[in-house]
Amino acid sequence: MAYDIDMIKKVYSQMADRVNKAREVVGKPLTLSEKILYSHLWDGEPSKAYQRGKDYVEFAPDRIACQDATAQMALLQFMQAGKKQVAVPTTVHCDHLIQAKMGAAIDLQSANKSSSEVFDFLESVSNKYGIGFWKPGAGIIHQVVLENYAFPGGMMIGTDSHTVNAGGLGMVAIGVGGADAVDVMAGMAWELKFPKLIGVKLTGKLSGWTAAKDVILKVAGILTVKGGTGAIIEYFGEGAKSMSCTGKGTICNMGAEVGATTSTFGYDDSMERYLKATNRTDVAEAANAVREHLTGDDEVYANPEQYFDEVIEINLSELRPHLNGPFTPDLATPISEMAVKAKKEDWPINVDWGLIGSCTNSSYEDLTRAASIAKQAVDKKVKPKSDFGINPGSEQIRFTAERDGLLQIFEDLDATIFTNACGPCIGQWDRSDRKGEEKNTIVHSFNRNFSKRADGNPNTHAFVGSPEMVAAIAISGRLDFDPTRDKLINEDGEEVMLDEPQGIELPTKGFAVEDAGYVAPKEDGSSVEVKVAEDSERLQLLTPFEPWDGENLTGVKLLIKAFGKCTTDHISMAGPWLRYRGHLDNISNNCLIGAINAYNKKTNFVKNQLSGEYDGVPAVQREYKKAGVPTIVVGDHNYGEGSSREHAAMEPRHLGVKVVLVKSFARIHETNLKKQGMLGITFANEADYDLIQEDDTFNFIDLKDFAPDRQLTIEVVHADGSKDTIKANHTYNEPQIEWYRKGSALNLIKEQNAA
Repeated sequence: MAYDIDMIKKVYSQMADRVNKAREVVGKPLTLSEKILYSHLWDGEPSKAYQRGKDYVEFAPDRIACQDATAQMALLQFMQAGKKQVAVPTTVHCDHLIQAKMGAAIDLQSANKSSSEVFDFLESVSNKYGIGFWKPGAGIIHQVVLENYAFPGGMMIGTDSHTVNAGGLGMVAIGVGGADAVDVMAGMAWELKFPKLIGVKLTGKLSGWTAAKDVILKVAGILTVKGGTGAIIEYFGEGAKSMSCTGKGTICNMGAEVGATTSTFGYDDSMERYLKATNRTDVAEAANAVREHLTGDDEVYANPEQYFDEVIEINLSELRPHLNGPFTPDLATPISEMAVKAKKEDWPINVDWGLIGSCTNSSYEDLTRAASIAKQAVDKKVKPKSDFGINPGSEQIRFTAERDGLLQIFEDLDATIFTNACGPCIGQWDRSDRKGEEKNTIVHSFNRNFSKRADGNPNTHAFVGSPEMVAAIAISGRLDFDPTRDKLINEDGEEVMLDEPQGIELPTKGFAVEDAGYVAPKEDGSSVEVKVAEDSERLQLLTPFEPWDGENLTGVKLLIKAFGKCTTDHISMAGPWLRYRGHLDNISNNCLIGAINAYNKKTNFVKNQLSGEYDGVPAVQREYKKAGVPTIVVGDHNYGEGSSREHAAMEPRHLGVKVVLVKSFARIHETNLKKQGMLGITFANEADYDLIQEDDTFNFIDLKDFAPDRQLTIEVVHADGSKDTIKANHTYNEPQIEWYRKGSALNLIKEQNAA
């Protein structure tokens, strides 16, 4: 039986009435996304039609999922909310704090030792507040959610940007910051601007070397890293129905890389098969009873241009394998064109590592397709030219794959089987062949490939592909290898070609596992004591942020003007810094150290206007804070792209930064700034970014009149005494302005609970 089956049945029992009412108030047929959104309104039955991309709407998500790196701060905040238990089903998954180095057993043992304090904290706080806990080694959060919790037509939020993976099972699953999750844990409504809708019509059928991963690699090339911002991507068509459930999950997972709010597919036979294979026949039967409401209306898919804000059509029969990268996930190159492009761009041709796994591609089907290529290398006597690393998605996947001989195939190629965890995908990789200043190339089946992402080395060129393509390229050892036409030389000096990959959607013997790694919480956790040592370097109880005094901000100094791409990895790096995710002051020492200073094109080297000296960003900001000087961060387009990590908002807030002024924001980061009581605003005229000089001082002359839909006026005073007056836009509504007044959304929650 599925977890929380009564909750799922309740959602389905209300769905027909709510969808029918929504269709009535909207006055036209509905997409799947609209059906799910309107059936999860906080007020219950729909009573009005919402404007896409404009109206803020309150929703009631069905469940929450948190990974260990973000769960720390989320639960530290929840502890301040004054609640005895979480209001909706919630789980915590320990997958980020396990470094890949030697192999699964040794690495897991090392993580349990080095991060025991954090794991113990998360397990105890979960036990106290009624939260399901998945132990280290149990698996990657999004694969575990897909196997155990995701259900068609549901709505969930998660403190990780790849929560969207659950769209593969027909959910609207959205990545958020911890403060958003705390709202829902505390029994409050969750607010989201009603998304725009992008429809992707899939025709034809995948075959040969082309995989589900290539669909989203193609879409990323079309939409770019910001083309999906503020929108849900809904996939439909006969091509969508022809793909496996986990293949759909892969596509939805990497929708985060185009900035989409989430992605989803309508309920179909592949989802039913997957639910039954993962021991959730009860969910499948309940979903079948409301099947017509778990996909878009026929009229929508017949005439998508009338119902979506944008429509993309992809013929799967014509789609070819891609590699995306380096340094950005939207630089899409068909494999057939890589040789010419790599030479033109001077990308390193020799491939050092092929990495298979991550929350994007670690399903049973993924492993079988990659293993079918690896087995050919063994059988055809081709010695791989690159190192292999494998991260199974869950203990259930690992146990089943080992039983079926899949892992042995990789081990026969001297691959390292890492723990069922994120590992290199999120920078948790102690790479054995460190390259230093030497440019080098790796290929992986992950989702992100920002500079320094996997191994901390800015000279590593990372390319994203399907597991089977990663396997083929790693075997060849060359970035320009096209397995559809290129030959390899085996150990006998013979020319051989790799045959097309073969995959198995679901294990023929069924899934199996001895210990999945789940720990259920106590029914009454009131007696559980959660301890945080005062001298801990890993955990720190939170102190509320100071409320706004209601006055204009004046004398604001520029901390940094960030040049170009500034992701949450640039603002708050992962890798070794993950150990401090539960200690706000310690992790703040990585604040903006990856951002490029527009004035000297260096990282972590900015001018202190108080002394005239240059130093690291956190050090300079701590000097401003000590002197009581407010500061501002200026940024470029899509500022805060990438992970949902709210540390990227909390760190500058903790250090005393008052304002972030950019050309445009990534959705999650903008919300995180608002939740933490920061002023996140955009240039009304993007060209004004160029007016900002290194020694500038900013005066917000009408902040006292802060109101929805009202521009802010900023006086920019230059070092020579000259001034420019610029306008800034914002998207704050009245409740969000109240967060700003109170100092943070959490401050407001505490105040309301105390009343």
